[in-house]
Amino acid sequence: MKIYNSLTRKKEEFKPLVEGEIGMYVCGPTVYDNAHLGHGRSAVAFDVIRRYFLYKGYELNYVSNYTDVDDKMIKRAAEEDISVKELAAKVIPEYEVDYGALGVMKPDMQPLATGYIDEMISIVKVLEEKGFTYVLDDGVYYDVSKFPKYGKLSGNTLNDLQMGARVAVKDGKRNPQDFALWKFKKEGEPFWDSPWGDGRPGWHIECSAMTRKCLGEDGFDIHGGGLDLTFPHHECEIAQTEGAFGKGSFAKYWMHNGFINIDNEKMSKSLNNFFTLKEIFEKYDPRVVRFMFLQTHYRKPVNFSDSLLDQAKAGLERLDRFVSVLKRLVKVVDGIPVAEGDSLLILDSINDSKRGFVTSMDNDFDTSGALGFVFALVNSVNNLLKDDTIGSGDAKAVLDYFREIDHVLAVLHVDMLGDDELSSEALALIEKRKKARADKDFAKSDEIRDQLAEMGISVEDTVDGMIWRKF
Repeated sequence: MKIYNSLTRKKEEFKPLVEGEIGMYVCGPTVYDNAHLGHGRSAVAFDVIRRYFLYKGYELNYVSNYTDVDDKMIKRAAEEDISVKELAAKVIPEYEVDYGALGVMKPDMQPLATGYIDEMISIVKVLEEKGFTYVLDDGVYYDVSKFPKYGKLSGNTLNDLQMGARVAVKDGKRNPQDFALWKFKKEGEPFWDSPWGDGRPGWHIECSAMTRKCLGEDGFDIHGGGLDLTFPHHECEIAQTEGAFGKGSFAKYWMHNGFINIDNEKMSKSLNNFFTLKEIFEKYDPRVVRFMFLQTHYRKPVNFSDSLLDQAKAGLERLDRFVSVLKRLVKVVDGIPVAEGDSLLILDSINDSKRGFVTSMDNDFDTSGALGFVFALVNSVNNLLKDDTIGSGDAKAVLDYFREIDHVLAVLHVDMLGDDELSSEALALIEKRKKARADKDFAKSDEIRDQLAEMGISVEDTVDGMIWRKF
């Protein structure tokens, strides 16, 4: 298996620090507002990567955090006249509903930044002892000139960065890129005790603390996040951790997913081309959105449009129809699918598809290529269906293969839930949703879908009607 390492800017053979085990950390969102399309893209990209590692048999410890205190959160909490803690408690459940609707598995660990203040302070103490820090009137700063390899992830030398500084120069800062490790208390802001005075952590220090606590002090395998986090966030994480604890104390591989573009421009609130996941879900099923993401390699930009979603919807409907036809062909005895008369031709086609799927995914998680082999199988089987040469065993073999790879893709409808597998509460909500859609009350329909998502049930609307499954 090869993955692209952002640190070395090349594909490398993946070799975990401990054979058969993977420690993986993905930077999560700052929870001051609802999840947007970019959050969804990153969550799905790393969810598929995580799922594929599990598919390959690795033991995986997957950690993704929530940043629950920073400047944006303080500002938004003040606007809503609530505490920062109350804002986080309100927004985090919305992320979990939206991510759940996208089929994203919950992390093994999901730390809140505010739960690791002591660990952050400990790292700052070590950096202070080693001469990396200095104090100004508003906080404790990291001196990037003391870390000669600063810029190695983004590919810039410190001199290049200083010449084209993107960070505003504050009076007293030694270098434009110097960043706050600890910010002193301001009126109305949350604060904690520290050796340097009451205050709160800077943004970058939190991930250094959480990775060490959750994944160990001797480094871990993969650090992931959006491309926009490469600089300064991930660059500063490296400087902090390696500055304090030396080479090998942090991530071995760095992975970054591409941007979401709108009409070839990066999605941005300032450009008024900003979409939340909830806004997209009002028009398109979340499964369509997930499938849209899978159609593009995770490192490439997604040029988002309704047209792209329509293409994804059409592709999924084709797969749904295909699965539906095969399920009708499978012979069932006492509720158990029975394979009879497997065709060598079908088995060869399945094996060809599986080899292509695995080869594509082993090549830096190429979901686009992997889906190509899935659709190649669909074409092959459809040609045989026209000749009426597909039997129960053939259909079951294809469905078993789809069920297997859906542990990675999480978009195929092989095992829809029957009414007997749902609680009376869930059944009642589904009936209410059917009525809401019949009445064209789509706001109510979406509200019920979110309620079902909180119960762990994904609901989709297809050409064959409403279907549901657990996630």
